[in-house]
Formats: sequence, C-alpha cells, structure tokens
Amino acid sequence: MPSEITSTSIETPRLTTHVRSAGDAGRPTIVLIHGNASSSVFWEDTMSRLAEVAHVVAPDMRGFGDSEGKPVDATRGLRDFSDDLHALLTAQGLVGDGRAVHLVGWSVGGSVVMQYAIDHADDVASLVLINPGSPFGFGGTKDVRGTPCYADFAGSGGGTANPEFVKLIQAGDRGNDSQVSPRNVMNAFYFKPPFRAPSDQEDAFVDGILKLTIGPDNYPGDLTTSGNWPGVAPGGRGVNNTISPKHCNLSGFADISPRPPVLWIRGADDQIVSDRSMFDFGVLGELGFVPGWPGASVFPAQPMVSQTRYVLDAYANAGGRYEELVFDNCGHSPHIEHPEQFDKAVRRFLGLG
Repeated sequence: MPSEITSTSIETPRLTTHVRSAGDAGRPTIVLIHGNASSSVFWEDTMSRLAEVAHVVAPDMRGFGDSEGKPVDATRGLRDFSDDLHALLTAQGLVGDGRAVHLVGWSVGGSVVMQYAIDHADDVASLVLINPGSPFGFGGTKDVRGTPCYADFAGSGGGTANPEFVKLIQAGDRGNDSQVSPRNVMNAFYFKPPFRAPSDQEDAFVDGILKLTIGPDNYPGDLTTSGNWPGVAPGGRGVNNTISPKHCNLSGFADISPRPPVLWIRGADDQIVSDRSMFDFGVLGELGFVPGWPGASVFPAQPMVSQTRYVLDAYANAGGRYEELVFDNCGHSPHIEHPEQFDKAVRRFLGLG
C-alpha cells in the first residue's frame, strides 16, 4: 500500500512553510527540494515509494506552492532558500546535535541543497542531485570555470523568463492553446516527449506551477537593461536572479567538510540543464531565435553539465566522493519519467532496502 502523505504548514522565524511528509519519523530522513516553476506536488509519487524505507519530507520553497511568498533577496544567491530550509529542519528537530538528513534536490533544488551543504555540512548525510543547475548559475557564462561573457552578466537573471509564460501563470492558464502555456512548456521540456503523466497527475502538476508567486520579488524577479546582447542583465530580487552567475557561485562546494557522498542523476535528453540548453541565450542566439547574437567567441552555449562535473571533480580531488548516473531516453525529471530506475538508484545509494 502507498504511504499516506500528510500536508501541513510549519511556522519558523523566517517563513510559514508548507510541507508534505510521509513515512515513519523513526527512520532516516530524506528531504526533497523541488525545482523552479514547480512545487512539492511533483514529489508525491516519489514520496509514497520512498516512505516504505524512510521518513520523507518535501517542503515548498518560499513563493512556491502553498508556502509564504516573502520576497527573495537574490544578492544573497540561493541563501534565502538555504536559510529557510535550515530554519524548517531545525524547527522539526531533524538536524543539529549530531542529526543529519539525506538531501535530494531537483533542478534549482539541486543548487539549493548544494548551497545548504556549503552552509551546514554537518547537517548533511548525503546529497542526490537530479539535473541540478550549474554551480555557476544559469546563463551568461562561457567555460567550465564559469567565466562571464560580459562584466554585467548580461543574458542571465529575471529578464530571461519568457514574458508570455509568466503572464499565463499569473492568469491561471490550465489549457494548451498557447505554445508557452504552463502545461505545454511542462510537457515539452520538463519531460522528454512523448512522455505524459497520467491526466490527474498532469493536472496536479499544472496546479503546482500556477501557485507560483509572480512579481519582481519572487518569480521571475527584476531585471536591468544592458548595452550588451541580449539587452538584459540581472537585478537583485526574485528567483531567477538567485541563479544568475552575478549572485550564484557554488564552487565552494568542493571545499566543504565533512564531505557527504553525492549521487548525480541526470537525463540524457534534458533540454533545460545541459551543455546545449534550449533556455540558454547562447543556444537561442546561435539558432536565430534571438536576433543580434555576437557569436560563439563572445557568447557561446553555457556548458552547464560540464560546469557541474568540473566542481564535482574538484570535490572528489579534495577527498569527497560522487557518482554520476545518466538515464537514457529521459528529460529533466528522472524521478517522474523513470520512477523505478530512480528509486532503485536512490535506495542503493542510501543503503536502504
């Protein structure tokens, strides 16, 4: 029988956080952190299965799902999300005094759990990174070391979101009339077509996306204009600015101590986080979708996967351990597209039956 998932809101000094939970609290705790333009509802099936062997907790980050939509200070990079998580886990008595949790982060959630490990390494028993964002943020860098294409980090931040996609989220669009409706974007990019979730689950996922808090303080964030191509540079507020390389640099993960083991799972056909991301201006410019591209010598495709491998190799060279698993015929969501393969890999890695 699938484990029952409970839903509650927990008050912390930082935030009222909505949390889904499942499984016996006496077992090892797995904490699942969702990605951008999603919520903890994307974890429900995963939770039901992992709850057979663990205590599973899945919060909504601030401004996502049913959590409080307090402003996000992007000048701190991902630390608002990391600090929120620490406050939540502390309030639940899951960390501190020798207690540690297994952190699982998907997409931007992968970046958040890396930031958490930088800030609170003693709290982390292990990390599972699922198609994580690059340690050097999203957009505007050109090599494995995260060198910016421009000094103002143009091509990253709050101005990179498709404005029609944002408008349709704000309007609560649940349909498929527009190519950039939340439903169509999810099915085209979160998963590798022709994969489709069952209709009731797909509807729940769309509802989760539509709960995003929209605005300059949350999603996608504010922006500044730039004289550099493509004309926008990051601002200092909101989600997409937290992952601008102006504010996000997780290369310090290589130096944390203690060094928990890391499992990196990624879909071979991911179109969101890859060395040829269809959301990266370097790729969009090269393909002619954004006019005026200055060429690969100035603004190439960001090597996102290679940047992650660069930092994890540095982590291994410093005495850490990581394993990379690539799921074939899989897009951005291995836990949804290939649930049995995902569960088997995670249980093996964590040593849970």
